[in-house]
Amino acid sequence: MEDNDHAATTTCKDYYKILEVGYDATDEDLRLSYRKLALKWHPDKHGGDNNITAKFQDINEAYRVLSDPATRLEYDLSGNYAIDKYSLREYLSRFKGMILTCNGLGINHASLWSQQHLKEANDCEDD
Repeated sequence: MEDNDHAATTTCKDYYKILEVGYDATDEDLRLSYRKLALKWHPDKHGGDNNITAKFQDINEAYRVLSDPATRLEYDLSGNYAIDKYSLREYLSRFKGMILTCNGLGINHASLWSQQHLKEANDCEDD
């Protein structure tokens, strides 16, 4: 049960906010911010304060997830989106990729779902 509790708490963290970067941060932005924050919040500089150690661990965890393209994509796609906790600017920054992909780039969704796909989907529902 302890592992499930840990997994639940880590999925609710906003790693971008922890690293103080935008949601469209480049690898270089992530690296520079991580180095700055790791130096600033290193436990050795703060006398082993437990709160500082926890913050330092969050910074390391955030960088580990966001610095790897595969885990970053997984985090971005499966993250816990507490929309009410975002300002409009943060919301648009966080979700602009999804918004643009859906309608801003003029993607024709009809081409993705041909009549054959729709017929197959309806056939499956009938079964």
